[in-house]
Amino acid sequence: MVFVEAKVIDSTHLELTKPIGILRGRKVLVSVAEPTSEGEERGDWFHLVAQGLQSAYGESEPEYETSLVKEPNPEYRP
Repeated sequence: MVFVEAKVIDSTHLELTKPIGILRGRKVLVSVAEPTSEGEERGDWFHLVAQGLQSAYGESEPEYETSLVKEPNPEYRP
């Protein structure tokens, strides 16, 4: 998952603030969150949350083996 800011060029085009490393022609999902008038603090929180999500769900996140579970949840059903 990648989070990046973008500038709206027109109703169908965005200009990204940094490259996203996805090949041309590939499809992506875009979620739009407009800045609010509540100031920069809200934007700072948005970026902090986005960074947390990216580190939790990023491509560098390892796959964990079930053998690493120390205390299984008896209610978990895959």
